[in-house]
Amino acid sequence: MLGDTIAAISTPRGKGGVGMIRVSGNRAVEICESVFLPKSGKALSEIPSRTAVYGAITAPEADGCRVSVDDGIATVFRAPASFTGEDTVEITCHGGILLCETVLASVIAAGARCAEAGEFTRRAFLSGKLGLSEAEALGDLLEAKTHAQMKLAHAGMRGRLSSRCEEIYARLCSILAGIYVKIDYPDEDLAEMTVPEAAEALEACLRDLSSLASTYKTGHAVAEGIPTVICGRPNVGKSSLYNLILGHDAAIVTDVEGTTRDVLCETASFGDVTLRLFDTAGLHETADPVERIGIDRAHRAMEEAELILAVFDANVPPTVEEEALMQALSECDCAVIAVLNKADLGTPCVDAYRAHFTHTVELCARDGKGLDVLRKTVAGLFLEGALDLGRDAVLSNARQYGAVLAATEGVRRAKEALLAGYPLELCCADAEGAMEAISSLDGRAVSEDIVSEIFSHFCVGK
Repeated sequence: MLGDTIAAISTPRGKGGVGMIRVSGNRAVEICESVFLPKSGKALSEIPSRTAVYGAITAPEADGCRVSVDDGIATVFRAPASFTGEDTVEITCHGGILLCETVLASVIAAGARCAEAGEFTRRAFLSGKLGLSEAEALGDLLEAKTHAQMKLAHAGMRGRLSSRCEEIYARLCSILAGIYVKIDYPDEDLAEMTVPEAAEALEACLRDLSSLASTYKTGHAVAEGIPTVICGRPNVGKSSLYNLILGHDAAIVTDVEGTTRDVLCETASFGDVTLRLFDTAGLHETADPVERIGIDRAHRAMEEAELILAVFDANVPPTVEEEALMQALSECDCAVIAVLNKADLGTPCVDAYRAHFTHTVELCARDGKGLDVLRKTVAGLFLEGALDLGRDAVLSNARQYGAVLAATEGVRRAKEALLAGYPLELCCADAEGAMEAISSLDGRAVSEDIVSEIFSHFCVGK
């Protein structure tokens, strides 16, 4: 319930220098006033907004009396000048697990309820403190595992994407206003937009939307991660490459064929690109039913991949099975890089593989030589070098990309209807649909289910 006052521990669980309990809602100051006693003797309600005060933190005992459990700091943020837009109090204590839970229990006993996952940020969104794309960026920042993810998320939090979408929305609004003047006042001598002018303006919006949509390839590669399958026949070094990219021994490596029987999966930072990396069973004919299951799963993983790292032994000519694999890879829709492994032993057969692939990398999975070349090759396939992740508007997830594609389709139809001489009302309907799609990107026109799904992935204290 939005009218409730909510509370949660907003620092990670564990022992640390400090812990922080956040309380937000109409009764936040009143509730915390019974928990926190400023050393100055003033009531917490008398403390100016955005002021930190030192005092005693208390908790109730069984007899109803309150006892001091710690000394700490309370900071008061009064609505609307707070993160959530509501009255908010942040109580900072020493960072013990039991101590933080005791302070939270004291706040709950005084009248607050436990916050749900992402509820603080959701309230900030509902109060207009940040747009939906900015909220998503905040979630991405909390989950960031690479510097590239952190830069992209920070740009989103600063409203880069939101501002870009607002510009396109405003231009569409201006175009519609000009067309509606022509519809509503056909006999008046008003400065309405002519059909050629409206078509040219819609074309400019199409270019902007297309440019924005093109950023998703990079945003997806950085934020969401590229499903990447390592495949090849047994004993060519697939698991060694898997371990090399991950930076630790996640897969068992032996000289015995069939060591890897199932699909292994981990997420890896690979330069600025994030890889959702799959190590698969060796592809070959086998009568072993268990190994056959692993090979079938490998084929299914390849069908769903966006990048395939096909590993070959550069010292051995392609087998019949590898020839078939190379032919199949040449026909697949995803990006493929041939990794010519065991380059430290010489590469007498390298040309036999290069002839089948646009992208090849010679590598030694044992000592890592050639890994930087592979990293740059992957970046070249998925990152737009002209984009500045820290400054440019970049689409970082499929929801945002879908909204831009829907807006693009609406503008395209509006322009075609205009140039075909269809009734202006049809053109306006398509343009309004495009505006609604743009609005949904930042939460002005989005379903409650989508909003709930987004915030469900946040931690409880945020």
